[in-house]
Amino acid sequence: MNSKSTGSQSAKASFSMDDFAKALEQHNYEFQKGQVVRGKVIEHDSNGAYVDIGGKSSAFLPIEEAALRTSANLSELVPLEEEREFLIIREQDANGQVTLSLRQLELQQAWEELTQMQESGKVLQVRVSGANKGGVTVDVQGMRGFIPRSHLIDRDNIEGLIGQALTVSFLEVDRDREKLVLSQRLATQSSAFSQLQIGQLVEGKVSSIKPFGVFIDMEGISGLLHIKQVSQKYIENLSQVFSSGQILKAMVIDLDESRGRISLSTRILENYPGEMVDKMADVMDTAEERSERARKTLS
Repeated sequence: MNSKSTGSQSAKASFSMDDFAKALEQHNYEFQKGQVVRGKVIEHDSNGAYVDIGGKSSAFLPIEEAALRTSANLSELVPLEEEREFLIIREQDANGQVTLSLRQLELQQAWEELTQMQESGKVLQVRVSGANKGGVTVDVQGMRGFIPRSHLIDRDNIEGLIGQALTVSFLEVDRDREKLVLSQRLATQSSAFSQLQIGQLVEGKVSSIKPFGVFIDMEGISGLLHIKQVSQKYIENLSQVFSSGQILKAMVIDLDESRGRISLSTRILENYPGEMVDKMADVMDTAEERSERARKTLS
């Protein structure tokens, strides 16, 4: 009885050891989840592609993992005999086959590229894919980004932006939370700043009148005409001098790109204190000549 029991245990032990040895032989520990490997596409089927990555079994690339942008044409995404890098997303199954992804590898690379673009202050073009009350969604290199309403130039016709290409800069790139927030307004502002210089005469439309000054919209960017820079004569109420939507010419007297501030002056264009109040039309009509003279005082 005892000898039978011992023999049986010994047989079981020897079987499990053999089985373990075979399992070890079949499993290739070179291939781990998260690893990037090079491979060549050797076969297509309706569910994906088989890839030779140098293992005992060919690896499998499911069709939904073939690209960041969805496409039904697998032969275009991963042509036969094409060699490239893949990301292992699932380790070997019972048959020794690992599962690969191009989509997740492209996603990693895209986040790294976008983070670098944000750090270097670059702008890029995106296409608007959808709209809601808060802003618009956009396609950014196959990923979904968001532009808040407050960071759009045309905030009144959000639905009309669908399908349009917009130039944007980055507000937030958060890979861990998969959050990509962009700004059209800041990109326009950055571009405009590069074209502005102190002493330049600019033209814009009065967008708002505050007790401390008048904001002038210049094709999507805003400059401030401070109450003290309107005239050499004291002005008590700006609403009595300006109206919303009015076209104004003014000189750039200060630029602060880090704070997004453009300071303007019409005071510098006056021939005498109070001319902007008494004869604003004359000042505007001859603003170019006046600005040439005023530039000498700025230099």
